Amino acid sequence: MALLDGKVVIITGAGRGLGAAYAHLLAAEGAAVVVNDLGRDENGAFGAESVAAAIRASGGQAAAHTQDISTVAGGQSLLATALEHFGRADILINNAGILRDKSFLKLSEADWDAVIAVNLKSMYAVTQPVFGWMKENGGGVIVNTSSTSGLVGNFGQANYAASKCGAWGFSNVLTIEAAKCGVRVWTLAPAAVSALTAPLMDDVSKAQLAPEHVAQVVLYMVSELSGTRTGHCLFASGQSVRELKLVSAAGIRGGGLDSEFSAQRLAASEDQVFRPEPSLTIMDFAR
Repeated sequence: MALLDGKVVIITGAGRGLGAAYAHLLAAEGAAVVVNDLGRDENGAFGAESVAAAIRASGGQAAAHTQDISTVAGGQSLLATALEHFGRADILINNAGILRDKSFLKLSEADWDAVIAVNLKSMYAVTQPVFGWMKENGGGVIVNTSSTSGLVGNFGQANYAASKCGAWGFSNVLTIEAAKCGVRVWTLAPAAVSALTAPLMDDVSKAQLAPEHVAQVVLYMVSELSGTRTGHCLFASGQSVRELKLVSAAGIRGGGLDSEFSAQRLAASEDQVFRPEPSLTIMDFAR
């Protein structure tokens, strides 16, 4: 029996790249897939329709959704598509994302707004109706896409980083609110070859960073393989997977109202306040 027999999966931004890889794998594991993407290929065809058609040609079940999901109406229409075609919504993968890279002082309001709308607001617009349906119908699994660009930082990506770190915070709160209604929540920070980076890579590197590797991590997240786990953030690239989490140094604590606290005391206690080991950079995740 396939891992996702009888499940219905909604995937945003699934017309190509990582989202398309998720759609193909989850369909092969028995899921009916709603493929969302409003992007078109060089011939003017919607990528979502091409992916859905390929899944159906392989014997799977899939429907395309090509509306803008950065609006509440678009998010509601995506759930409606799932219910109309397949009658339920068991899994949601918020994968949609765009880049508008510029150093901060050159970053325009339009580029800021576009990235926040697609990468972050769409999570609100899509997740709210889907989460509501899951809550009333026995639970589900939600995967929100973050990035090490947001969790660690990367030059020239202030807008992208803000949206992706926002996705992490969104997941943390949703995990708490979803705990009582059987909805599991994951955060994924993926890295894979893309249409932009492929021309810069040799064949070995492209094979090592194939989106299909990350898709296996997503399959683990949304299937019974991960049991009841929820609230975790996983970095996935190639065959490298690790949990990312916020940690705290020992710090210093006040001794009560009668104790002395000052900037000078803080300066003298820096070894306790700041962790002694070096912080990770974006390059640590490129290895």
